Amino acid sequence: MQKMLLTLCIVQKDKKVLLGFKKTGFGAGQWNGFGGKVEKGESIEDAAKRELKEESCLTAQEISKRGILNFEFEEYPEILEVHVFQTDKFEGISEETREMRPEWFSIDELPYKEMWTSDAHWMPLLLAGKKFKGSFLFDRPSTKDYSAKIIKQELKEVDEI
Repeated sequence: MQKMLLTLCIVQKDKKVLLGFKKTGFGAGQWNGFGGKVEKGESIEDAAKRELKEESCLTAQEISKRGILNFEFEEYPEILEVHVFQTDKFEGISEETREMRPEWFSIDELPYKEMWTSDAHWMPLLLAGKKFKGSFLFDRPSTKDYSAKIIKQELKEVDEI
């Protein structure tokens, strides 16, 4: 099975998390972290920083790798291997871009019902400072009108990634 290498960066400041409302493309209509495809010749960390800048106008000064998640869909032959990063050291002011509309949320009030259904499982680990690995099998991708259903999942806290 073919894998697509992707990044996801969660921006946190104090007790708030910056999420972006996805306006176009895959995952449109959902709140999410900032990320995307790793380009040829680019490191995973550089891709995470580039995607954060492109989608939120923020420049990460430091990012830490917190997890790796594999996402599969029943009718798609590709595994999405997502490397999850977190930053609380960044420069700039978040701005709306063609792809995302950023908004700060209190950690206690994250819009899980408008996020990928798997986020409610792994995001608490990230916010608690844990590292994790996991995989999720969905029926189909989420859209603004449909939340993907988890068919099978495996998630564990790890010491090293």
